[in-house]
Amino acid sequence: MYKYFPHTQSDINTMLRKVGIESLDDLYAEVPEEVRFKGDYDLPEAKSELEVRQTFDRLCQRNQVLTVFAGAGVYDHYTPAVVPNIIGRSEFLTSYTPYQAEISQGTLHYIFEWQSMIAELTGLDIANASMYDGCTATAEAVLMANANAKKTNRVLVSEAVDPRVLDVVRTYARFHGVEIVTIATRDGQTDKADLDRLLGEGSVAGVVVQQPNYYGQVEDFTGYADAIHAQKGLFIVNSPALYLSVLKTPGEWGADIAVGDGQTLGIPMSYGGPYVGYMCCTEKLMRKMPGRIVGMTKDNRGQRVFVLTLQAREQHIRRQKATSNICSNQSLMALWATIYMSVMGKEGVKEAALASYAGAHYLAQQLVATGRFKLTYGGEFFNEFCVDYDGDTDQLLGRLAQQGILGGVKVGGHTLMMAVTEKRTKEEIDQLVTLCGKEETV
Repeated sequence: MYKYFPHTQSDINTMLRKVGIESLDDLYAEVPEEVRFKGDYDLPEAKSELEVRQTFDRLCQRNQVLTVFAGAGVYDHYTPAVVPNIIGRSEFLTSYTPYQAEISQGTLHYIFEWQSMIAELTGLDIANASMYDGCTATAEAVLMANANAKKTNRVLVSEAVDPRVLDVVRTYARFHGVEIVTIATRDGQTDKADLDRLLGEGSVAGVVVQQPNYYGQVEDFTGYADAIHAQKGLFIVNSPALYLSVLKTPGEWGADIAVGDGQTLGIPMSYGGPYVGYMCCTEKLMRKMPGRIVGMTKDNRGQRVFVLTLQAREQHIRRQKATSNICSNQSLMALWATIYMSVMGKEGVKEAALASYAGAHYLAQQLVATGRFKLTYGGEFFNEFCVDYDGDTDQLLGRLAQQGILGGVKVGGHTLMMAVTEKRTKEEIDQLVTLCGKEETV
């Protein structure tokens, strides 16, 4: 009757005898009768494969697919068709944490490639594999700075960092005894004067900034590294991975640790995940880095092999002493991003970033030209920017949604933050501008 069930009645009886009971009901003998569910489950009757597909098709048709002009940390970038095709292979989907290097060469190889590509993007020496997302990667970097400090547990975080990142940092910090102090912003960017004031008070383990920052602004970090290092603190830069292909890298800014989210590397938005975080650091800090590091060496026959490097035994069997426990899914998403970068190539990755930049600047110019918007901040921006609208932002966003457009993220009373990626066409941008320029109807 249930031909797809893996166990026959004979199999079940054998297992029951092995554990010393007579029926499956005996497995629940210790569960009190009063808490047992006695009714029928609210489930549909059994359906054929065709009926199941039709049911889910009807559910899918209830979704409203929108043209996305929203960002705020998650962006609608193009995914080459080959990426999900390759990553769907069973040897990748079923791979587990590579405890035994001698039988995990394929997994270790692609982790090594991920590390190599991310290190090149960030301009730093060492990359790990990998973090859950950009938020937790940043929080782990804060803990690294705290562990590196000798006499302080104070870390400064710019208020121009994504609020969700700051929330996660504060949560980690609370339970690790780290004091988080925020640096004020001015005109949508980190206030260098306030940073200097806080550094002047001494006792700083690290400083966290974001590039581009939460408001889309491209900040100038000239002098930051020297000022922070003078206080023996670590300079931490958070960035979406894709945009580092054209922006000045954290390594060029003198950062000690680079962190961020790899979602921009072709990972679909997927209702919020799964994504993948990255972390890179200088060689000096590599022994304090959480997660895994894969290295390349030679075996006793002179062949190239890959191994887990600098791994404490605690990572696997004494979890309470481990620096981190990042496992299989993050390797899978790191593979996704690695295939994306391999397929796109260096020039393709740059083209995607530059097309996003060009589209955002075209949209900003056209919105301002309607007379109903003005740029909120005066600095340079990349593919995301804030505008002040002279009307009701909630009504505008609702009107755009009715026309199939996700028009941005509301970040203030009359302020919208809009993002553009290489997927947005000129026709889509012009349609958005036309709708935004219309008078509101009551």
